[in-house]
Amino acid sequence: MTDADTESTAAAAQLLRLRGSIDNIDAALIHLLAERFKATQQVGVLKAQYGMPASDPVREEQQVARLRTLAADADLDPEFAQKWFAFVVAEVIRHHTAAAEGDLPPAA
Repeated sequence: MTDADTESTAAAAQLLRLRGSIDNIDAALIHLLAERFKATQQVGVLKAQYGMPASDPVREEQQVARLRTLAADADLDPEFAQKWFAFVVAEVIRHHTAAAEGDLPPAA
């Protein structure tokens, strides 16, 4: 076995370990998102029951500022964090609107 073969084998093993770590992180993120959406579904039901609007621009603005700061502190691009939050909020608002229209069952 040549030095190049040894290095290639070590690199392949390192790649497998890193990908395993990424897979674990992805699984944790999915579970966290599921928990987040369970909570936001309850918010949507509550808003629907009391005739509150699906969207709360003031809250969203506060969250964007907070998440941008958290992202910067974690060495994550704040712009990416803001885009992620916008994506999530769009889905949450869709759920809240559906709850207001009676299209979602009450959260457990």
